[in-house]
Amino acid sequence: MGQKKKGAPAQVEWPTIVLIVACYAVWGLSLWVLPLWAGIAVAALTIALHASLQHEVIHGHPFRWAWLNDLIIWPPLVLFIPYVRYKATHLAHHHDEVITDPFDDPESNYLDAGLWEQLPRPVQVILQMNNTVAGRLTLGPLIGTIAFLVCEWRQRDRDVLRGWLIHLPAVVVVLAVVAASQMPVWAYMIAAYAGMSILKLRTFLEHQAHERASGRSVIVEKGGIFAFLFLNNNLHVVHHMHPRVAWYDLPTLYQARKDHYLRRNGGYYFTSYREVIGRYLWKAKDPVAHPLWRR
Repeated sequence: MGQKKKGAPAQVEWPTIVLIVACYAVWGLSLWVLPLWAGIAVAALTIALHASLQHEVIHGHPFRWAWLNDLIIWPPLVLFIPYVRYKATHLAHHHDEVITDPFDDPESNYLDAGLWEQLPRPVQVILQMNNTVAGRLTLGPLIGTIAFLVCEWRQRDRDVLRGWLIHLPAVVVVLAVVAASQMPVWAYMIAAYAGMSILKLRTFLEHQAHERASGRSVIVEKGGIFAFLFLNNNLHVVHHMHPRVAWYDLPTLYQARKDHYLRRNGGYYFTSYREVIGRYLWKAKDPVAHPLWRR
């Protein structure tokens, strides 16, 4: 038998399968079993984890068959972002040479300097607040969703339309399940927003403007509970260098070549998310206008 190619996923990755099943089970418990406010909190955590699992599936896990991977992760628990569109934009983001480019990176948090200068002052103030941890966790889900919808609308593309036509009936099904449970739909909307807020902590700093593409992805070494919720994407430069490696193998890969990865990303490093929050809770980490791009 031939050897498995480096970085290629196994035929079946059981840790990911078990986690997906557990995620749906706990999500169900939050709807039908737990008291309301505990249910909202647990639903928010499972929604964030499910989004991380969607990211894992996009990169070819847990099966070798993309159609099967898509099928098991399809339900839009987060409601607001179509999985098909997330898959397309995230794979485009993985062209490392365009990371953080305001025009060519679909996941960039920067704006072009010329566009920034044309924005009304109140909008500038809101976007500057969004570049603090406090602003990103509170305003970030709303700002990110609006920005995503505007970009989708402007494309007027057949693939974009297809993604939304698939997504909207799936949202109806998820909301129907919620409506049949003991959790009110309004409470689930709070949970969905909170789940997106948790994810915004990860995306707050996982990329920075840098002349070298290799210097744009972060290491947050001690992820704590967030390492689990983000499926070790706190070790983000490792993921970008090895996007086909499963989430549970990233820490071992990082520890085996820690110095190599930190040289690779130019020392873009934080010890923990506690450090990140302490440093940037009320202070903007980055300018909104990209400091290296201007078109």
